[in-house]
Amino acid sequence: MDDLRLESLPPALDDYLELRRASGLTPKRPDQGGPALTNSWAWRRITDATGRAVAMGRVVGDGGWYFLIADMATLPAYQRRGLGRRILEDLLAEIRAKAPEGAYVTLLADPPGQALYRSLGFTEPTTGSVTMHQLLA
Repeated sequence: MDDLRLESLPPALDDYLELRRASGLTPKRPDQGGPALTNSWAWRRITDATGRAVAMGRVVGDGGWYFLIADMATLPAYQRRGLGRRILEDLLAEIRAKAPEGAYVTLLADPPGQALYRSLGFTEPTTGSVTMHQLLA
């Protein structure tokens, strides 16, 4: 990470929107991205020498027992360098340091990210639970 810097800050709104779009996540509008930047439990970003965010990840949570890893994204030109792993390890370290024992950390993983998450101890539920969602119109 020679000229790259890991920071405990959210990216700028424009960087957030571009990171999502360029990395293949569902694009979001500014009115969706703004609240994500201000209402998250923790953020990590990696910036280049110009200060532009080239990778990011965040935690949404209640600070007690439930934490959701979200918005893990890296610009294509910076992928395969371990930036996502660095961000995720740092976010998990913060959860371990601040959360009470027994905290639950979850995430949704697209196929390209599954190997990373498994390598850091994430497993698929074996309790018969089903991931459900509803997209509001």
